[in-house]
Amino acid sequence: MTPPRTASTSRATSPGATRMSAQDRRELVLEAATRAFARGGFAGTSTDAVAKEAGVSQPYVVRIFGTKQELFLEVFARAGQRIEEAFGAVLATPGFDGRREEHRELLGEAYTTLLDDRDMMLCLMHGFTAGDNPEIGAVGRASMGRIFAALRAGRFPDDEARDFIAYGMLLNVLMAMRAPEHAGDDGAEGLGALATCVFGNHLETARAGHGR
Repeated sequence: MTPPRTASTSRATSPGATRMSAQDRRELVLEAATRAFARGGFAGTSTDAVAKEAGVSQPYVVRIFGTKQELFLEVFARAGQRIEEAFGAVLATPGFDGRREEHRELLGEAYTTLLDDRDMMLCLMHGFTAGDNPEIGAVGRASMGRIFAALRAGRFPDDEARDFIAYGMLLNVLMAMRAPEHAGDDGAEGLGALATCVFGNHLETARAGHGR
């Protein structure tokens, strides 16, 4: 179901309303595109669907971003950048050492917080699965490489950096399949045990936040 228009969307399109800046209008479309691509993926989402989500015309979306691929590339890159920035803030902590469990836990908490933005995480997953597209694949590979390099620079041993990223990807997959809110379904004992093991104390939060 398409979410109701926000006040900012109305301001962008209502006659006589306060005019938004070009950057605000661009951000409005990017947020709408994130929601639309999260639902339909790259292949299954059109610029018309993004326009309807944003409450603007399809030619307007094309005028700002060009092709659907260029728009998706920006959405995908922003998702990766948010992870890099969240990790970077923790890794910049004075004395951070990825070999220390308490520091690894800080980084894990930073990533778990990002899971609150399910649309962003789904766009990340859609981008990775569209890796056969040369340009989309290049963005995903570059982002993953930078994240791994940042962990190594934070004194994570290679195998632990690998395991940390793998754990994050498992969280993403379980979120994408809505495992937290279905962990208690009949016949889903294995799924419930897996979700509990992976999300731990965050399972109830994940279930409440993404059962919408």
